[in-house]
Amino acid sequence: MKSNSKIIIVGIVAIALGLGLGYFLFGNNRTMEMPTETHEHGGETVQTSGEVEEWICSMHPQIRQPEFGLCPICEMDLIPAGSNESDDPLVLQMTENAVKLANIQTTEIGTTAGESGKMLKLSGKIQADERRASSQVAHIPGRIEKLFVTFTSEQVNKGQKLATLYSPDLISAQRELLEALKLQDSYPNLVEAARKKLLFWKIGKETIEGIEKEGIIQETFTVFAESSGIVTNRRVSVGDYVRQGEALFDLMNLNKVWVFFDAYEEDLKNIKKGDKIEFTTPSSNKIFKTSVTFIDPVINPKTRTTSVRAEVNNSSGLLKPEMLVAGNLRNQKGGITTKLTVPKSAVLWTGKRSVVYVKVPDMEIPSFKYKEIEIGESMGDAYQILSGLEAGEEVVTYGSFTIDAAAQLNNQVSMMNKNVKVKKEVTGVPNFHAETPDEFKNQLNRLAIEYIQLKDAFVATDAKTAATAAEKVVVQLDKIEMSLLKGDAHIYWMEQLNALQAHSKKITELEAVDEQRKQFGFLSDALINSIEAFGIAGEVLYVQHCPMAFDNEGGDWLALDEAIQNPYFGDKMMKCGAVKKSFSKDN
Repeated sequence: MKSNSKIIIVGIVAIALGLGLGYFLFGNNRTMEMPTETHEHGGETVQTSGEVEEWICSMHPQIRQPEFGLCPICEMDLIPAGSNESDDPLVLQMTENAVKLANIQTTEIGTTAGESGKMLKLSGKIQADERRASSQVAHIPGRIEKLFVTFTSEQVNKGQKLATLYSPDLISAQRELLEALKLQDSYPNLVEAARKKLLFWKIGKETIEGIEKEGIIQETFTVFAESSGIVTNRRVSVGDYVRQGEALFDLMNLNKVWVFFDAYEEDLKNIKKGDKIEFTTPSSNKIFKTSVTFIDPVINPKTRTTSVRAEVNNSSGLLKPEMLVAGNLRNQKGGITTKLTVPKSAVLWTGKRSVVYVKVPDMEIPSFKYKEIEIGESMGDAYQILSGLEAGEEVVTYGSFTIDAAAQLNNQVSMMNKNVKVKKEVTGVPNFHAETPDEFKNQLNRLAIEYIQLKDAFVATDAKTAATAAEKVVVQLDKIEMSLLKGDAHIYWMEQLNALQAHSKKITELEAVDEQRKQFGFLSDALINSIEAFGIAGEVLYVQHCPMAFDNEGGDWLALDEAIQNPYFGDKMMKCGAVKKSFSKDN
């Protein structure tokens, strides 16, 4: 246990050192927020979002400023805030230059001759992944005035202008909004109803605000692409009248594709899910690597073959539907079985449940995926892998701490930031009441007081007040002295602190109260875990639960009294909920 504690402490120090390097290297990454775009709507200009440069301290990520300066805590130079383009919270993308600067090194595991097994040659072809098909529909009825996408196979990117629409229904809805504004003092609910009607038709908030401010009715509106892909079917022409919900275009995203191999029935005994496949195409010398994900249960009666399917990343666009391929399948049955191992330098937080980063294959931008693994006994300079990795995967053996630090600062899943993306991940909360100083409990109690103000803002369904209250939570978090905690208690608080900071800061950045409430749910989970683990020194706090929150997944929150005031629904379902338990100074 002592050796593990030393490893953990060394790991934490390494992460702290890596944070600065992480932000230095990844300052050019982009966040999962939509980029700034200016769209023209029938003569008017609508700003959909703002791209504001933000500066951050590499050692204190809670410090964020709109311009360059010094960190008020450590007086280090602030650096540009980084982000990540991947829509997968487990995947961090890096630039080629960043990979070189960080000297990221990888090792392909399980590729020795003894693990190769039996090789089986297969032929097949590329097909589109039917799960990535989508239709772009008209959310409002109207007449197509202009088309910006005019032929099949044209590439469409999310947010791109597709068509200009003239809609009498929208003109009427705008008039209703302007008339409701005149009666706002007497009938405020009419204004909100008129706004919601436009929002339900996918009219942007900025556009609605512009209509209210200028008092001018827009006669035409622009339809923007809601997803990326190539056009497989253009269903409308200029002048066509479309109904609400009618499809304008059919799209297919080819960033990931399926590969179908034909396997004879006598070969099926040698094929199973997870078998590795390497294949090539006539148009490229590149060797693509993948694995079997599905075996068709039906035999083709004419060819006596069945389809073996694999999935491949295709962000480079090298693989095209109907392209022929030739592959070699590495069967795991026929070879000499050896223990799968991973170099010790690849493993973070050494213990039975540990973390590694794996390079995602066939990605145009270098990408690394967070994976939790289960390790067995030590074998020289390697660990035996019990679960979590497969032969053929490329594991980062040098630079893992740098990648993890960058993921943490990007508010992604990382070794020290597991709570951020998984709402119900923590099961079983430790008890550190006896070893927690009263001063820390007092500080936690002051944090709870600021949290209650935030909760009350959501009870009132007031997004602006919630953002202001969340700023106070961020300030109070910065005042808590983590040095008061030692050992495992200190480590556990660091985990909760990451979640508390990330979600309270996110509330300050969001404008839509529904999105704020999602972050409040995550924040509540982390604070409840913290109070349960460390205790408080103030008055009684009640943990209350609404089973209908978050699409019936349920959500918890803290309150000062037993009376239910639901922060997830406000006056829509104010009394929905029940008291689960309570925290007091004695427990």
